[in-house]
Amino acid sequence: MITPYAKRLIRGDDLRNSLLEFVKVNGIQAGSLLTGVGCLSHANIRLANENNTLNITGPLEIITLSGTLTPQHIHVHISVADGKGNIYGGHLMPGCIISYTAELCMVEFNNMNFSREYDPQTGFDELVISDKEN
Repeated sequence: MITPYAKRLIRGDDLRNSLLEFVKVNGIQAGSLLTGVGCLSHANIRLANENNTLNITGPLEIITLSGTLTPQHIHVHISVADGKGNIYGGHLMPGCIISYTAELCMVEFNNMNFSREYDPQTGFDELVISDKEN
């Protein structure tokens, strides 16, 4: 019921765009990004207030990387550390560029479908989980 995946990204790859492309190419309908490690030359992270982004020039180490995956949308959080050990985190945005490598481990839940629908209580498109129809 679970299919594992692993992917290595290389210098110059955009982390978010590469991850979304991998999900689409592999037809992952309901997945989770379990872990990711690697280095970034630049990070673009949307902060918790949903309006501001943080642009950081590296070198940066990826400390945590996790989220939910669908072909229409990936909802991924990232934290990175700079050369002094300062940690920054939030929503993964396009513009997080791999400096050397990144290693990603993911799973697909073959018995489910994930989608997103507008939730008037939050004001955002939120995760909808359903059983996969056979």
